[in-house]
Amino acid sequence: MEQEQKWIRKIQRKGSREAADCLIRAYYDEIYRFVYRQVGDKEDAMDLTQNIFVAVLRSLPEYRPRRARFRTWLYAVANNKIIDARRKVQIAQISAYSFEELEPPANDDFVSRIQDRMFLAQIEKYVSGQALEQQKVFRLRVYAGLSFPEIAETLGEQEAAVKARYYRLVEKIRKEFSDYEG
Repeated sequence: MEQEQKWIRKIQRKGSREAADCLIRAYYDEIYRFVYRQVGDKEDAMDLTQNIFVAVLRSLPEYRPRRARFRTWLYAVANNKIIDARRKVQIAQISAYSFEELEPPANDDFVSRIQDRMFLAQIEKYVSGQALEQQKVFRLRVYAGLSFPEIAETLGEQEAAVKARYYRLVEKIRKEFSDYEG
């Protein structure tokens, strides 16, 4: 954390390419995995990850560590870039990921159907059509694996509001896809 803040200050004050490279290396794999889980294509994930870090470096002069930890701020930027990319292009492929943490607990039949890739693609399309606030919470929870307190910090909202938004969307998904047979 301390080293991270040194890199950020060097980038903000001196435009240090070396510090920027160190900062990107420290988070690249983590953000790449976050992106890849959502797009399911290596090339698209690499391109989008690169775009995220370009946006982060451009926005870094406005970053204030007193408002949020860097990792929290980075996920907020990444989340917004992913949603923007989804608005521009309908991504056809989606990687297999686990929805086991959809709360409240689902019955085994529902969980087993979620593992189907076509079903996942339909869910992703459905989620992409929901309110931006719900999409952000859902993506940070499912794709990034962030806890509700981390999501609340990332979005600058109360944890209770974040949980409510997440559970409402999960319930909508269950209702929308309750008769799915693949």
